[in-house]
Amino acid sequence: MSAELIAIVALGAVVAGFVQGLSGFAFGMVAMSIWAWSVDPRLAAVLSVFGALVGQIIAAVTVRRAFERTLLWPFLAGGVLGVPLGIWLLPRFDVPLSQACLGVLLAVWCPLMLFSDRLPAIRWGGRPADAVIGGIGGVMGGIGGFAGVVPTLWCTLRQMPRDQQRAVIQNFNLAMQTVAFALHVASGNVSWNMVPLLTLVAVAVLVPVLLGGRLYAGISEAGFRKIVLGLLTASGFALLAASLPVLLRRLG
Repeated sequence: MSAELIAIVALGAVVAGFVQGLSGFAFGMVAMSIWAWSVDPRLAAVLSVFGALVGQIIAAVTVRRAFERTLLWPFLAGGVLGVPLGIWLLPRFDVPLSQACLGVLLAVWCPLMLFSDRLPAIRWGGRPADAVIGGIGGVMGGIGGFAGVVPTLWCTLRQMPRDQQRAVIQNFNLAMQTVAFALHVASGNVSWNMVPLLTLVAVAVLVPVLLGGRLYAGISEAGFRKIVLGLLTASGFALLAASLPVLLRRLG
C-alpha cells in the first residue's frame, strides 16, 4: 500500500465526509471525484459505500430527522431491488468508462440541482414513481455509493420541504449503504487486504461528518449548495476530459 494511495483515500474521505455531514448525502460523488483518478474503481466503489455508510450512521445519531414511513417506503422498496443489480454491474465497468459515467453524472446532475428551484414542482407519478427513482438510486448505490443522487434531485423537483427531504434521503441512504455493503461482503468484493483502507476511511470521515453536521443549521443551504455543486460540476468536466480521449481511441 503506497503512501500516495493512503493520502488520496484519506483526502477523499475527509472532503466527502464534510459534505455529507452538511447535506445528508453526496459522499460517493465527492469521494469518487477524487479517488477515480488513481484508485481502482472496484476498490473505490467498496470504500465509497463503506464511507457513506459510516457517515450516515454518524449523521443519524447527530442530525436526527423524523420521517413519514408512508413517504419513505416506496424509495426503500425500489432501492432494495436496485442494489443487487448495481453490484452485478460493478465488475463489468472499466476505468475510463467508469470515469466517463461519473463525469456525465456530475456534469449533468449538479447544474440541474443548481437551477431546480426555478423548475415547476413534479406532482405526477405518486408512489410508483418514487419506487422507480429509489430503484435507480439502489443501482447507483451498488455501483459506487451514489444512492442519494437521483432521489435527492427527485425530492427537490417535487419541492419537498427541506427537513422532510433530508429525512427521506438520510434514511434512504442509510438503508441502501447497509444493503450494498452487506452484498459486497457476501459477493466477495471485500477482502482482508482492504481492511486497513476501510479503517482509514472510517477514521477519516468521523470528524468531518461531525463538523459538517454542526454547520448544517447555521449555513445558508442555498449558498452551500451553489458552492458544492459548482465544484462538483467542475470535477465532472475534469473526469470527462481525462476519460473521453481514451474511449474515443477505442472507437477508432
